[in-house]
Amino acid sequence: MKINLLWFFCFIMFVSCKSSQDLVYLSNLKESEYSINIQNKVKPRIQPDDLLAITVSTLSPESNALFNSGVLQGAGKGVIASGEKNEGYLVDDNGFINFPVVGKIQLAGFTKEEATEKLTTEINKFVRKPIVNVRFLDFKISVIGEVNRPATYTVPTEKINLLQAIALAGDLTAYGKRENIALIREKEGVRSVVRVNLNNKDILNSPNFYLQQNDVVYVEPGKSKAVQTSLSRNNLQFGLSIGLSLISVLTVLLTNL
Repeated sequence: MKINLLWFFCFIMFVSCKSSQDLVYLSNLKESEYSINIQNKVKPRIQPDDLLAITVSTLSPESNALFNSGVLQGAGKGVIASGEKNEGYLVDDNGFINFPVVGKIQLAGFTKEEATEKLTTEINKFVRKPIVNVRFLDFKISVIGEVNRPATYTVPTEKINLLQAIALAGDLTAYGKRENIALIREKEGVRSVVRVNLNNKDILNSPNFYLQQNDVVYVEPGKSKAVQTSLSRNNLQFGLSIGLSLISVLTVLLTNL
C-alpha cells in the first residue's frame, strides 16, 4: 500500500510540475503577427514502387483509347475498350514504367511536372499535340504513437505538412512529446530519421515541415505515460489496499462507539 501511495503521489507531482508550455504548439511564438516567405516546399519526386495515374488526351479517339489502356483492333474493327479499371502504372525497382506504345520509360527521380513533360515528348513521336496528366495514386503518410487516431492516410492533393498530418490523426495525446517528433523518410534507397520540435516556431520554415510520400511520423510517449502505465498495472491492487484500509478505519471507529 505504501509503495502504491508513493507512486501515486510521484505521478501527481510529476504532472503538476510539468510545464504547460510543453503542450503548446509553437510555444515560442510571441509575436501577435508572424509571417515568413514559403521557401521550404519540396515537390515530391517519383520513387520505385510508386503507383501513378497517367491519362493522355489527343484529337484522335483511337489514340486516346490506345494510350489510356484501350485495345486497338485491326483496321475496320473499330476500338474496343479493355473493360478493366486502370489501376495505374507501378514504378519498378529500377525506376521504369511500361507505357503503351512508348514502352519502358524511366520516371523515378522526376517531379510530377517533369514526368509530364517527358511523357509528352515521348508520346508526341506517335501522335500530335498530346495532353498528358500525371498524378500519384498512392501518396500516403503514416502517423503513429501518441496520437488519438494512429493510421496510414492517403493524401489526394499530394501536399501535406506536419501539422496537417497530426490533425488527420486527431492531434497528439497529452502524453505525446511535442518537442521530439520522429520523422522517418525513405529517399533513393536510404532510410533516415529526423527529429523535429513542434514547440519551436522554426518548424514552419524547416525543410521537414512538408511531408513526402510514405513518410512516417512517430510521436514518442513522455515520462508521464510510463508512470501512468505503471499505475494502471497496479490499479486493482491499489484499489483493494485502499478498500481494506477504509474497512479497518471504520472497524476501529465502530468498536470505539
